[in-house]
Amino acid sequence: MRRAVCAAALAVAVAASGCTPGGPGGGQGTTLRVLAGSELADMEPLLEEAAERTGVTVEMEYTGTLDGLARVAAGEAQEYDAVWFGSNRYLHLYEEGRGRVREETPVMLSPVVLGVRESRADDLGWSEGAGVTWSDVNEAVRDAEFTYGMTNPGASNSGFSALIGVASALADSGSALTGEDVERVGPELAGFFKGQELTAGSSGWLAQAFTERSDDERPVDALINYESVLLSLNRDGADLRLVYPADGVITADYPLTLLSGPDEEAEQGYARLVEDLLSEEVQADIAERTLRRPVASGVSGADLPSLVELPFPAHREVVDGLVADYFSDLRRPARTVYVLDVSGSMKGDRLDELKEALGSLTGATGGSLEQRIQAFQEREEITLLPFSTEPHEPRTFVVEPGRIDESLGEVTDAIGELEALGDTATYDAVLEAYGLVEQAPEDDYLTSIVLMTDGEVNWGMGPTPFAQGLGELSPEAARVPVFTVLFGEAGEEEMADLAERTGGRLFDAREQSLEEVFREIRGYQ
Repeated sequence: MRRAVCAAALAVAVAASGCTPGGPGGGQGTTLRVLAGSELADMEPLLEEAAERTGVTVEMEYTGTLDGLARVAAGEAQEYDAVWFGSNRYLHLYEEGRGRVREETPVMLSPVVLGVRESRADDLGWSEGAGVTWSDVNEAVRDAEFTYGMTNPGASNSGFSALIGVASALADSGSALTGEDVERVGPELAGFFKGQELTAGSSGWLAQAFTERSDDERPVDALINYESVLLSLNRDGADLRLVYPADGVITADYPLTLLSGPDEEAEQGYARLVEDLLSEEVQADIAERTLRRPVASGVSGADLPSLVELPFPAHREVVDGLVADYFSDLRRPARTVYVLDVSGSMKGDRLDELKEALGSLTGATGGSLEQRIQAFQEREEITLLPFSTEPHEPRTFVVEPGRIDESLGEVTDAIGELEALGDTATYDAVLEAYGLVEQAPEDDYLTSIVLMTDGEVNWGMGPTPFAQGLGELSPEAARVPVFTVLFGEAGEEEMADLAERTGGRLFDAREQSLEEVFREIRGYQ
């Protein structure tokens, strides 16, 4: 789930501008190393400009919200000066997490709300300001086959906030969610999540997938996402009606957070950067360019409705239990075909790394919340489709409730039996995977294909026959995404094209471990 991405070399931009880094007090420039949520990539241009004014260069590394905050709480983020996620609420549920924070400053606001296609909103009678509630959405899922996309709560703050918000609203207790509330509204939540047809590890990719399905025969009706993302889609030509549930929402306040124990240079740099970001001019710029709401008084953003804010749970056990329930019981289970290159070039260390990476997903019941939700879950269907000169015999496993360890043991044994030999017929294998998807029973699964290869295609069909084969699939099967993994000497252009053609995404295992990549992909399943 973790993906390391360094921000643009802001110091280079400063040098090229001919300016001397400084800001209040002048002096040499300062670099702040920041662990951040991926949705903050859109702040990089503003941070480049802030660097010119303040002399503070920001280097961002992106990761999932729960994963990142858990690392901070465990004291495993010592290489960073600061963190920047949609919210610190989860971090503050850790007693040790509160002690890791030196200072935090909210920079902007964006509630997690619902964007509904205009035509579908009209069908449901959801006019502007109609007082629609999360219960109304639940009824639409049940009675009107209402569908939506939402990010993975274990990977993205928007999905995490949506899960907390929907559960709190359905509980309707007037106070912070409790474990008893979660148990009581479990059946309602399970019904609600039957409407989820799209998932993703990031808010941006979810919006992209939603857009790409806009011309499909069965487009998704709505997105649960940040208000700013939905407004951005409308700015780009989407036709979404924003629904602000009358029973409340959870709002991201994006606190830029200085971690404990900073050196004097980092502390002063943080102070200069925060002062700049909270200035009226920059707040107005943030509102205009990112469509997030300003936090500074006296700065007006877009004409947006006021919000009913739901209380956040007071105990980590409640949140952890709800997130775990989401994966094991509440959401649609995942169905994944793992298309695995076992050609001759994989022999030795590469095959060993593949086995270890896949084996890490069979970690079942132990470990932290983050480790548990990244592992294979109850009800999940896993198909292993090795390939070399041709696709091998597929093996399908279901993680059956009541015999989780036995089910995962069978997967582990099958992974251990993989052997490397032959050439690389990638397109044949992926089309075979689509055939398996098309033959599968039509039931409630979130389906994807994962392709891992270490070499260029040197056997079997090419991209043109593959595209023709895709065109012969049913619409339901054809929209299943392929998540491609670059490994070894895999052809980047081929893999990028295959991911784009199928509405998937390219992951790069050449600069991080294959295990990290497989765990990141879990956020999209």
